[in-house]
Amino acid sequence: MKLQVKNIVRLFAATAATAAAIGFATGPAAAVDYPTRAIKWVVPYTPAGTTDVLARLSAQYLSEKLGQQIVVENKPGGGNNIGAEFVVRSDPDGYTWLLVNPASYINTSLYKNLKFNLPKDIQGVAGIVSTPNVMVINKDFPAKTVKEFIDYCKKNPGKINLASSGAGTSVHLSGILFRTMTGCDMPHIPYKGAGPALTDIMGNQVQVIFDNLPSSAGFIRSGAVRALAVTSTTRDPGFPDLPPVADSVPGYEATARFGIGVPKATPREIVDKINAAVQAMLNDPVWVEKFAKLGGTPLKGSADDFQKVIESETAKWAPVVKASGAVVE
Repeated sequence: MKLQVKNIVRLFAATAATAAAIGFATGPAAAVDYPTRAIKWVVPYTPAGTTDVLARLSAQYLSEKLGQQIVVENKPGGGNNIGAEFVVRSDPDGYTWLLVNPASYINTSLYKNLKFNLPKDIQGVAGIVSTPNVMVINKDFPAKTVKEFIDYCKKNPGKINLASSGAGTSVHLSGILFRTMTGCDMPHIPYKGAGPALTDIMGNQVQVIFDNLPSSAGFIRSGAVRALAVTSTTRDPGFPDLPPVADSVPGYEATARFGIGVPKATPREIVDKINAAVQAMLNDPVWVEKFAKLGGTPLKGSADDFQKVIESETAKWAPVVKASGAVVE
């Protein structure tokens, strides 16, 4: 009987040691080996918009750098929230990313009953680019500068329609910020994306939009629409002829910042490995040029730096949301 007990004790000890070894291997060792399979990158919008274009472009480089395919998956709906919540609820193993975008920051204060909190539930991994929005008007509109636009608007109150890619988006709130700071009377017309809004800008059904620069860049270069200014405080390298709105409206600024986020409990070793791959991309002149053509400036920095961007942008847009009067249940 004593021999049997000793054997059982030995068997238990051996099993425990094996389990401990396996547990260790799936912890730090797994982080070192990461990634060992395909990665899902969730874009919370439909294809062809700014977020989708940035993710698919970046995925080309990062797939090769990390040695595994990065599959961009569009999960639109809920004003960005369906895709974001999907990532928040995913396993924190580094295999599900979120394309963090301006709506991610805005929704924290826009939605009353949001089921997650971006700064608390998403870990910032790396910024990708910052892009200004761009003030775009119909090419035949009787104004060629921001000042002329404001003058025309004040002489024709209520006759200029402000388009956006949706209520509560950065495109919407950039326009609301302009409206608030200038006193222009411009009714807001929300669309389901920038594409339909730009189509109606060209058809003169609506007259102005403060669109994300990457989605408007091609239309501007082709002459299909007229750009008046960028919403950053400095000129954009890709469009050096466009002045900042702030030159005519002192204090105005609305820059869109995009990056990668993962569920909060993702191991730091994995977060840092992804960040290192992104920094390599942002230091590669070929890829810097690709982003520049979209109106994007590299948003370099550590994971902690991008986490601070998430927190500061969330705080920044809260008073603008309040001023807009936009609330979603």
